[in-house]
Amino acid sequence: MKIAIIGTGNLGSSIAKGLIKNNSFTSLYLSDKNTTNVDAYATLENVTVTNDNDLAVEHSDMVIFALQPKHIDKVLESVLPKITDKHIIISVAAGVEIPRIESIIGSDKNIIRVMPNTAISIGKSMTCIAANNVAQDKVSLAQDIFNQLGKTLVIPEELIQASTVICASGIAFWMRLVRATTQGAIQLGFEAHEAHELATQTCYGAASLLLESGRHPEQEIDRVTTPSGCTIEGLNAMEHQGLSSALIQGIVASYEKINQLK
Repeated sequence: MKIAIIGTGNLGSSIAKGLIKNNSFTSLYLSDKNTTNVDAYATLENVTVTNDNDLAVEHSDMVIFALQPKHIDKVLESVLPKITDKHIIISVAAGVEIPRIESIIGSDKNIIRVMPNTAISIGKSMTCIAANNVAQDKVSLAQDIFNQLGKTLVIPEELIQASTVICASGIAFWMRLVRATTQGAIQLGFEAHEAHELATQTCYGAASLLLESGRHPEQEIDRVTTPSGCTIEGLNAMEHQGLSSALIQGIVASYEKINQLK
């Protein structure tokens, strides 16, 4: 498929990196006023780095708008003459609902709202997908692309805001937990680079156990904890300090904030 990415900031460039890594396109146009993040790709075959959004749209079948919410209206309006009924329009702009996009380019266009996370750059994203009525038969195409860059889940659009918090913001939440574990390991005597490796590999192992076993987290916790042992002592101390409560409150606060972006 001929793909264009309009907006090459952190998320747009992460998507580009994932597409290039997996060779998931016939041609790829990367367009932005500032293309610093993707200039290195300009020498690759079938990849075009440009400042011309019209050119990118005109030469693509699928156009991914990886823009901040405050910029997407103006950019959509500017490229509207180049958008046809055959285009698949994908937005990854947080808080920008499909009706808002339809009001600019028309409800007769194929519009899909996609929420990946920055792990898309290494093919490990959890990406949620929702589409307008016209684009229902195009969802499988979007899944084909984004399944090469991680895993996808098709959901109702009303859950996209929540998925943004859990999957996109969630990357930052998990990073903070890994950092805290690293700091704890340093306090216990490990060198910084050793602590980082211990924390990241253990986090990766925990997630892999859940994914491959299909078990509930508490089942895995039960396999680690022993009566009067050090693990349950540590878990209880964390809970007394509000670990689970703080995580839930943070998720809810993030959700309330993203709903203010509408």
